[in-house]
Amino acid sequence: MRLYLINPSNPLVSIIKVRESRWNRYRVWKPLSLMVLAGLTPEEWEISIVDENMGKPDYPAMPRPDLVGITAFTSQANRAYEVATHFRNLGVPVIMGGIHATMCSEEVMERVDSIVTGEAESIWAEVLEDARYGRLKSGYSGGLAEIEDVPFARHDLLGTGYAFGAIQTTRGCPLNCSFCSVTAFNGVRYRQRPIPDVVREFQMVREKRILVVDDNLIGTRASHIDRAKDLFRSLIRADVRKEWVAQTTINFADDEELMTLASRAGCRGVFIGFESPTPQGLQELGKKFNLLKNRDFRASVRRIQKHNILVVGSFIIGLDIDAPGIGKRIARAANWYGLDNLNVLFLTPLPGTRLWGQMKEENRIILDESPDDWKYFTLTYPVARYKHLSLNDVLREMDSCNRSFYSIPNIALRLCSSLLQRREPWISFVGNLSYRSNIFVDSKSFSDFKRQQGDRWLS
Repeated sequence: MRLYLINPSNPLVSIIKVRESRWNRYRVWKPLSLMVLAGLTPEEWEISIVDENMGKPDYPAMPRPDLVGITAFTSQANRAYEVATHFRNLGVPVIMGGIHATMCSEEVMERVDSIVTGEAESIWAEVLEDARYGRLKSGYSGGLAEIEDVPFARHDLLGTGYAFGAIQTTRGCPLNCSFCSVTAFNGVRYRQRPIPDVVREFQMVREKRILVVDDNLIGTRASHIDRAKDLFRSLIRADVRKEWVAQTTINFADDEELMTLASRAGCRGVFIGFESPTPQGLQELGKKFNLLKNRDFRASVRRIQKHNILVVGSFIIGLDIDAPGIGKRIARAANWYGLDNLNVLFLTPLPGTRLWGQMKEENRIILDESPDDWKYFTLTYPVARYKHLSLNDVLREMDSCNRSFYSIPNIALRLCSSLLQRREPWISFVGNLSYRSNIFVDSKSFSDFKRQQGDRWLS
């Protein structure tokens, strides 16, 4: 039995355009969910994982599979349907899972043979058994998996073109921000894999650098922090000799022992969601966690960096309180905090989020013709009407923010700071160049977007 597990691409996403910018190789991540499902697949299945982000294969030239499984975020849905149509025309059953299949199940069911909602681990064996005997159901509900039972991912099934490996140690997020679909998909309960399993899987990853895909590696409670410290101690004792980056909340900066252990365990960078430079913006997004303790973000970033850990910050443009000038305001805040890299996104109502419900009710989602418009839901295109920013305004603010933060003088200053503090200057340099090179790619994309979709903002 031959199984293809496919991660579809979206050609509108600039970071997968490796040919336009070779630095993007450092920003393309492995489809870990498919690697985990491969680890759950019995030996009688011959498995191939296809990651279209590394290039679209010639499907007609490939051996005909017995089953195709596709995962997709909302922005990948259009391409996922194209792939599904190709294989269904060959008589191959197609099953689709992931966030989009869970949040838009009725739409997806019209275009594939079967869907999996929620986390697939608990029902994957049943799916394969049903497919093998020709009794595939139209839908399966995975719910929330028991993460302690999640097997090692099949890291051996993908090629060597990636700069980073991938691993997961926890699932779930209790913060429940209005714009984020993580809580809706993975739940609020913070679930943790057994530490020995995590350490063993670190050792299995062939790449020297690893992305820890947890939505929040360290959690928010004292017990979560203690578990993270235990994990870091175990990685140190095992001498895994891997360098890794992870997503955390800003409370990472509150515990010197935590940061020391993380650095010794191989942590070289953290991605932190700052989201807005104002308290009002954080309240609007439901990101109240960042408002606790009257925090000094600049001091927090500096404390992290003293442990030779890079800090990448994320912000959002398009909030109801955002007015013209927000782009440069975000750039100034990011420079003041001393961030090593800045990632700015448009406020995007993703299906399943509270923001989606709010904007849908207010008739503010402009690109609402599904499935054709899903390709724009990458967080890098404006798909909704913003309160104080027109389409031209919001695109101009994004461009202004990126050009300001990633100016040559500012990149040079950050590189000098990294060199002086011995804080991963090569990674910092590559990251800055990647973001800067994409400014010009995005500028053309925005021009094309306005030409193709601009009239819809006027109606």
